[in-house]
Amino acid sequence: MDDRDDAELGELLYANPLGCAEDIADFVMEGDGMASFPLGRLRLESRRDPKDGQAANIVYWCREHFQGDIAIRWKFWPIRQPGLCILSAAGRGGEDLFDPALRPRSGEYDQYHSGDLNAYHISYFRRSYAEERRFQTCNLRKSHGFHLVAQGADPLPSIADCDPPYRMQVTKRSSLIRFYIDELLIFQFLDDGVTYGPVLERGLLGFRQMAPMIAEYSELEVYRLQRSDME
Repeated sequence: MDDRDDAELGELLYANPLGCAEDIADFVMEGDGMASFPLGRLRLESRRDPKDGQAANIVYWCREHFQGDIAIRWKFWPIRQPGLCILSAAGRGGEDLFDPALRPRSGEYDQYHSGDLNAYHISYFRRSYAEERRFQTCNLRKSHGFHLVAQGADPLPSIADCDPPYRMQVTKRSSLIRFYIDELLIFQFLDDGVTYGPVLERGLLGFRQMAPMIAEYSELEVYRLQRSDME
């Protein structure tokens, strides 16, 4: 496997600065969350007490559909921990993710990994529990189900030592998924399309947070990946 994704960005499919309320007019919040722009970038936080457990967590969906070979980029500012941040890329057969026939979702994680959705979930700032803060990793899970399919060391320090923004990137080329922070490859996963079900081809993007995490996001971009000369 080579590592040329950055050099092969093609057509810009979607760009959103995430800088003001107008930029998120079509986004959908699941769970009791709040989106604001105190510093000119999207800030997400839960309105619930973290003692409410999974009921305090949120997912914020971009309603654009993406498919094929793509690169997803965004900038990330962790503001308050403990907590956890995830990027989910979810699809569901030929149905819309917001089809009223699907069961309601309100932020609890089991609704996303073992409910009506098929998804890849990348957790990249895992600080909810003491064992996560002691030994920090970034994880990729595939669902339906809670399948841990790839893992890599998390290079981000705790918030007191952070120097954001951090440049996050996910690429999906056919069945190969790669995750980068500041151009550093954190992990990669070649989905065989058998062990954990078919390769997921089409879906939406969502930012997930576990309370009491507060984080900010900007410059969400999705590019088509050009075909490699070696393919």
